[in-house]
Amino acid sequence: MNFPVFDLHCDTAWKLLGEGMQLTGQLAANSLHIDLERAGKLPGYAQCFACFTAPMELFPEGYAPAGITPADMFEREMIVLLRELEKNTDKIRIAYTAEDVRQNLKSGVISAILTMEGTAGIGYDPMLLQDLYGIGFRMTTLGWNEKNALCGSHKTGGGLTEQGKDFLLEAERLGMIVDVSHCSDEAFWGIIELAEKPVIVSHSNSRAVCCNSRNLTDDMFRAICQTGGVAGINLYADFIGDDASIDKLCDHVFHFLELDPEGRHIALGGDLDGCDTLPEGIGGIEDYPLIAGRLLERGLDKETVKRIYWENALGVMETCCM
Repeated sequence: MNFPVFDLHCDTAWKLLGEGMQLTGQLAANSLHIDLERAGKLPGYAQCFACFTAPMELFPEGYAPAGITPADMFEREMIVLLRELEKNTDKIRIAYTAEDVRQNLKSGVISAILTMEGTAGIGYDPMLLQDLYGIGFRMTTLGWNEKNALCGSHKTGGGLTEQGKDFLLEAERLGMIVDVSHCSDEAFWGIIELAEKPVIVSHSNSRAVCCNSRNLTDDMFRAICQTGGVAGINLYADFIGDDASIDKLCDHVFHFLELDPEGRHIALGGDLDGCDTLPEGIGGIEDYPLIAGRLLERGLDKETVKRIYWENALGVMETCCM
């Protein structure tokens, strides 16, 4: 059975920049994990498109033209994404609220939700969130793999700073979903303690199934559930485990279901176009129905699969995004 797909994270905007960040990509049809041609065959689709930035020293030499800054990277990703959305308004439109997503679904139009992964591109400045909200951004992490002015990362350790607390509270005040992906364990718990609205982890799996610091411990997942948030299942093979397959990916879903039996806090966060290796048999957005089919074969009911594929993420957007 085919279900509508609400995916909380992809890096397609970054991929559309092409070699040398020259704004060369096309969203309508391409060889990436996501394009509109393949996505249009789903019975409904909402995609959170991340604009990704990080300190330039984290990238290999020659990754970008000399003199490029994180702010430049962020601006170029926004430009290429907004350009491609404008070119394809008959197929895809920005959604600012959950009601926009519902209306787009009824109209047979894909929903694009603008998000931010990594905050180096805005200098970690909480005061710039209002401008981003005005543009249409509805979700943000606090960083990527660096320790920064807001928090530590899963690679560096380090907790939530005072500036990070201000950032979190400002995001919640505006109506932006707070995404703890890439945070250190210490920062995660600092955010959970302070947050007043649902917190999500847009693209992480279960650490009990695959012991990777980007995945969630059982206690972390329980804490996400208690806020009313969701965990988005990641398709990156390294976060699935050895011999990554559709079945191994489903193991992460079933483990979370042991902690959340009704499946109200599990969603999709494929990390498409942001990961090098997908599970065997998965090539891109067009293959989400294969995963749904395997979940059904392994005993999940249609209502639970629909919650994971669509309703849970939409519910968080309903609660958080004004």
